[in-house]
Amino acid sequence: MSINLWTLGLQAINVAVLMWLLSRVFWTPVAAAITARQATVTALLTDAKAAQAKADAALAEVTQTRAGIAAERTAALAEAAAQAEVVTKAAAASARTQAEALVTAAAATAAAKAETDRAAAEKAAATLAVAMARKLLAGLDTEVVQTAFLARLVAGIGAMTPQDRAALAATKGGITLASPGDLSPEARKAITQTVHDALGAKPVLHFVTDPALIAGGELRTPHFTLHNSWRADLDDIERALTDAA
Repeated sequence: MSINLWTLGLQAINVAVLMWLLSRVFWTPVAAAITARQATVTALLTDAKAAQAKADAALAEVTQTRAGIAAERTAALAEAAAQAEVVTKAAAASARTQAEALVTAAAATAAAKAETDRAAAEKAAATLAVAMARKLLAGLDTEVVQTAFLARLVAGIGAMTPQDRAALAATKGGITLASPGDLSPEARKAITQTVHDALGAKPVLHFVTDPALIAGGELRTPHFTLHNSWRADLDDIERALTDAA
């Protein structure tokens, strides 16, 4: 095999020309495009890193905000629970106080009612006892009883002060003498004389009947009454029993 030097030289020249052409026509634009592309990629990477940094910062801010919200929520829940506990305790204390007040009021009302019922029962018993006494004494209106009451009437007049006796004797229009039944003329005369002697004066006596007296008699004027009857005695007894109750 023989090598043609001219052919080899021409091939070398062709390669050299091709390399020159490639370097001038192809590699320079390609290199420029690659450089531009690298710059674009670098810029994109830089922007991406900046965006990532912003995203990281935003995420950190959101995380911090959420942590703050969670802390505030926890604090708010704790405060609400504390307030609810205070309100519950206050409501329980108020309810307990009201219940105690109701119990106390109910006890006081029951005690007052019991006392009222007891007083009413004792008053009713006293009234019944006096009513029974009235019925029993009503049948004893005898001359002896009337004589005893006349003596009591004289004693009552004697117990008055001289000024009161004088005022009673000087009553304008006379004195009313009430008795439980009609008196005979003789009894009226005797009673008139007895009253005159006790008063030391002779006022006019007007005789009236009052069956409610049961026994005895009363001297009456518009401004004064000298009680001297079983009715007055029984009324005194009933008042005493009622007051004692």
